[in-house]
Amino acid sequence: MRVTVFLGSAHGTGPGYTAATIAFGEALARRGFGLVYGGGRVGLMGTLADAASAAGGEVTGVIPQGLVDAEISHDGLTTLEVVPDMHARKLRMAELGDAFVALPGGAGTLEELFEAWTWLQLGIHGKPVALLDVDGFWQPLVRALDHMTAEGFVRERFRTTLIVEEDVEDLLDVLLAWRSPAPKWGNTTPRP
Repeated sequence: MRVTVFLGSAHGTGPGYTAATIAFGEALARRGFGLVYGGGRVGLMGTLADAASAAGGEVTGVIPQGLVDAEISHDGLTTLEVVPDMHARKLRMAELGDAFVALPGGAGTLEELFEAWTWLQLGIHGKPVALLDVDGFWQPLVRALDHMTAEGFVRERFRTTLIVEEDVEDLLDVLLAWRSPAPKWGNTTPRP
């Protein structure tokens, strides 16, 4: 199994973010899960790649040429795929991963997370989408999603498909046990 991870290109201000990122990378490697991520060496992205690599894990980075040109690509990965742009990056990361997990991050992390979760709802894929809720980082978002659900903009059966876990090992167990829901619209069958 490969896990596509979305996370910050900064470290954030909370002391727990880096520690949780290291623990997540080590747990992926220990369990034999491959890591797919955005290919950067900066912030939590670099921390995750370094932790998974140091623990003996397979690490695949997918990075647009523009970020390679800006010299932020990680040169110590198992594989680094260079793609033309951000759209190609997200598509390739989706193709390579069997699950999606968001760790703390900013606007880019949210954008990637919501695309993966929307694709699950539409039946474009049938892979789990999860949040690793480090020190309550994702709780404001969870409350906003609950509000959207209460107001009728997110169906309850899809709201519950977004996995939220605080513990790394519990999250990985949930990913292994995942069963895809039926898609939102009609008779389409989710892709694996």
